[in-house]
Amino acid sequence: MEQTVYSISIVGMTCGGCSSRLTRVLESSPGIHKAIVSHADGTGIVTTSPEITEETVFQIVNSAGFEAHA
Repeated sequence: MEQTVYSISIVGMTCGGCSSRLTRVLESSPGIHKAIVSHADGTGIVTTSPEITEETVFQIVNSAGFEAHA
């Protein structure tokens, strides 16, 4: 199965609860297979189906109340 991996910067996470919540939001989104989110590093590694764009990942992160950047 072909997959795409995005490494993104995430602003606004202040604790482990933030990263856990964002991981759940991402992984429950269609086309996203896995998310590894670190509040300490302010980063996320998101594995998706090829049809999911980086912009789509940003929109999901932003809709969860955080700010995503490449």
